[in-house]
Amino acid sequence: MDGDAPLKTKWANWPSVKALINFGRTLGKDLPYFYEFLTAPAAKILHSWFESEPLKASLATDAVIGAMLSPEHSGSAYVLLHHVMGEIDGIKGAWAYVEGGMGALSASIANSARSYGAQIFTDKPVQSLLVTPGKEVRGVVLQSGQEIRSKIVLSNATAKVTFLDLLEKEVLSNDLLNSVKSIDYTSPVTKINVAVSRLPNFIADPNRNGERPMPHHCATIHLNTETTEMLHEAYLDAANGRYSRKPIIEMTIPSSLDSTVAPPGGHVVQMFTQYTPFRLADSEWTEEKKNEYADRVFDDVERYAPGFKSSVVGRDILTGPDLERIFGLTGGNIFHGAMSLDQLYFFRPLPWYSNYQTPVTGLFLCGSGTHPGGGVMGAPGRLAAQAALKFLKKKKYT
Repeated sequence: MDGDAPLKTKWANWPSVKALINFGRTLGKDLPYFYEFLTAPAAKILHSWFESEPLKASLATDAVIGAMLSPEHSGSAYVLLHHVMGEIDGIKGAWAYVEGGMGALSASIANSARSYGAQIFTDKPVQSLLVTPGKEVRGVVLQSGQEIRSKIVLSNATAKVTFLDLLEKEVLSNDLLNSVKSIDYTSPVTKINVAVSRLPNFIADPNRNGERPMPHHCATIHLNTETTEMLHEAYLDAANGRYSRKPIIEMTIPSSLDSTVAPPGGHVVQMFTQYTPFRLADSEWTEEKKNEYADRVFDDVERYAPGFKSSVVGRDILTGPDLERIFGLTGGNIFHGAMSLDQLYFFRPLPWYSNYQTPVTGLFLCGSGTHPGGGVMGAPGRLAAQAALKFLKKKKYT
């Protein structure tokens, strides 16, 4: 916590506090149940509503996705809530594929920005932020040495990258530097992208339409999730520094609905797996170790869908260190920071700096490390843009 934050900065959090108080009043007699949902283990909530263990375990996967915790841990119920809130085309709790792959979403946003006159530069890594002695941002310096001047900067990088890697340490107070260093970026995720020559054929619901996708091919498929105890045991493996002996596998097959992402007859299978520690206890994540883990995952898939391994054309394995190196995700955390109760709402990413502004005037955070957190929804960016526009209006910049 930055005890030296100016009073004006602290006061800026008051609207968030007020909104929380008003929300509590709106809940009325349901407030205790909401509090329980925020703080309880997901397993406790699910046990109180459902009897079927496979159903509870399948739902519990959303309580631990991207999080180094078990459904038996306090706070995991909120992670479940975070992943099932929202909607797609009016269907609450639904998820969707982007036609053309996730890159098509980025391209759509970029095209919209260009239509308003924006210039977009890729493969131009930023070396540092330009900051005046009075702690006002004045642009960025690229690794090439080129300076790009601007009145404001919005950083979509993590708080760690923005504050510790792009700013000189003299710019921030020691209290704030220590607070940034204490942000939890723990991640249990390894992503495996697979190209296959045919649709997986699951024992539980065998293919009856040849190579035509069936309903379950178009949905999210959970493997190694027959019981919540299996999820907990998978977590315990990673907590002890090794990858799970029975990894949780969340599989999707976007080509079942979108033919543009795979050649005729072929399919793309995406596997979001956990738990894999960012650092293994007995070795580094070498290519040999990565393939050893992927083979473990594929062996498990084979038990549910015989013939899967022989259909594999190629695979791409992304462990936590890979996610950090390639995408700049600190600790490999897909949410730019753990979605734990101590890192939510006006504590995200830090107390006093949850309103997208930073100690550097004109520098804003706009990524998933800010409120309301991770997910493909654009809310952090929209709210940060509104804060930046308010700042520019106040400064009478154009």
